[in-house]
Amino acid sequence: MSNSLIPTSDDIFQHFISTPLDTLLADHQAINPEDKVLTLFHRCVAEVPAYRRFLEARSVNPAQITSYPAFRELPLMSKADYMQAYPLPERCLGGSLRGSDRVAVSSGSTGQPTFWPRSVLHELEVALRFEQVFCDSFRAHERSTLAVVCFALGNWVGGLYTTSCCWHLARKGYPLMVATPGNNKAEIFRVVREMAPHFEQTVLLGYPPFVKDVIDAGSAEGIDWPIYKPKLVFAGEVFSEEWRSLMGQRIGSVSPCHDSASLYGTADGGVLGNETPLSIAIRRWLADHPEAARTLFGESRLPTLVQYDPASRFFEVHEGTLVVSGENSVPLVRYHIADKGGVLSFDELWDFLKGQGVHSLSELGLNKDFQPRNLPFVYVFGRADFTVSYYGANIYPENVTVGLEQPKIMAWVTGKFVLETRETEDGDKYLHIAVELLPGIEPNETMAPVIATSIQAQLLRLNSEFANYTPAERQLPRITLRAFADSEYFPAGVKHRYTR
Repeated sequence: MSNSLIPTSDDIFQHFISTPLDTLLADHQAINPEDKVLTLFHRCVAEVPAYRRFLEARSVNPAQITSYPAFRELPLMSKADYMQAYPLPERCLGGSLRGSDRVAVSSGSTGQPTFWPRSVLHELEVALRFEQVFCDSFRAHERSTLAVVCFALGNWVGGLYTTSCCWHLARKGYPLMVATPGNNKAEIFRVVREMAPHFEQTVLLGYPPFVKDVIDAGSAEGIDWPIYKPKLVFAGEVFSEEWRSLMGQRIGSVSPCHDSASLYGTADGGVLGNETPLSIAIRRWLADHPEAARTLFGESRLPTLVQYDPASRFFEVHEGTLVVSGENSVPLVRYHIADKGGVLSFDELWDFLKGQGVHSLSELGLNKDFQPRNLPFVYVFGRADFTVSYYGANIYPENVTVGLEQPKIMAWVTGKFVLETRETEDGDKYLHIAVELLPGIEPNETMAPVIATSIQAQLLRLNSEFANYTPAERQLPRITLRAFADSEYFPAGVKHRYTR
C-alpha cells in the first residue's frame, strides 16, 4: 500500500490481483451494506453536482439523511429525470469526466444514446462477478481456458466490458486466453478451430440466441463441440431451463449447474449479479415444480435467478420493480432500472425450499460436498417499461411504430400492434409482431412482407443495439395480420399493451 491513508488506483488494482476470490467475498460480507450505501449517498451529495441539484429540486435536505430508513425515503433516480436531465460531467464524481478512461453507450427509446463513462477501477467489482463464474462454475483457476467473446464489439457495453474483465482475471493468474471475434460467426469458428485444441476448455460468452446460433451453425460446419469441453456465459435475456438443457445436449454438457451461467447486467450499472451453481440448481428445481415457483415469484413464468453482492450493488424493490445503488463514474443512488423482479435473502430462499420439502443440496442435484456462497438472490422477469429483449437488444414499441407510420401501410392498419419474442420448435428466437388491420381491410399476401421490411428498416435506423447485436438473418420480424378488435390481441374496451 502507498504511504497515504487513501488507497491509490494502483493499490486497489493490486489488491484485486493479489487477493483470492474467497477472501474478497469474505471481506465484502464483513461490510454492512446499509452503512455503505448511506456513505455512498453522502459522497454523492459532496462530489456530484447533478445529484445535489436533483435533491434541491425535490426539497430534500441531505443533512437529514442520517439512517438507512431515511435513505429509503429518498427520491428514485430514473433515466428520464436524472440521466437525461443533467449534463454528463455533472453526473460524474467530481463533476468532471477526468476520472474516467472508457465509455459505453446504450440505445434509448428513440435511438438517442445514453453514454456511461467509467474507470478501469469500476470494472473490478464486475470482474469479481466474472471470477465467481470462472472459478466456482468452470474451475478456470485449475484448467487452461480459452474465452471467446461473442458479444458485439464497439461502443456497446457487452463486448469490451466482458473482454476487459476477462483480461483482469488473466492478469490475476488464471490460465486464461481471451479471443475477441465479436458477433462474427465465421471469425468465431476460425478461433475455435485453431485455438480451442490447445486448451482444456472453451468458454463462449454472448447473448443466448446468438450463442445458440453459433453452436448450431458450428455443428453444421463440422465443429465437434463436445471435444472442446464448452462452457457458456449468457447475458441480456431470460431463457427457460428447457432451453439450457437443449444447449447442454448440443455441447455435450453433463453438469448443467456448472457448465453455463447467466449474468444480470445493464449498461448503467455493469454486472449486477450472476448465476451460480446454487441459483441454477434452485431454478431447475422450480422449473419442475411450477406451483412452488408461482408461490415464490407470484407469476406463472420463471424469472432469471442470480446471486448478488450487496456490498457492491445494493438492491431495493419499488412496486414490484428493482432499484439499485452502486458506485460508478456516474454513481447510482436509488436508481430505478425498470426491471420487474424482487430480492430474497439467502435464508429466505432456503426457508422457502425447506417448506417445499427440499432439505439438502443433493435434492437440488448438487454434490453433497458443494459449498454454496451465502449471498442474497435477485430475480428478474425482464423490463417493466414495455421493451422486449431480442439478442440482447432492448427493442422499444416506439421503434416499431415508426415502421408502421408509412403512408402505404397506414392505409391498411390502425397503428396498434403487439411486440413479442417467440421460439421455434428448435429453440431459435424470432421477433413476432401482431398488427391490427383497419375495419373492413382484408389481409393479402403482399401486406406482411411490406410491413416486416418497413419495421426492420426503422429498427436498423433507430436502434443501434438491434443493428449491431442481431444477426442479419434474424432481423426481419415475422408479421401476423389480425382483424380489427381481434379478441386475442386487440380486445375492445381494454387498455392496449404493445408488448408481451
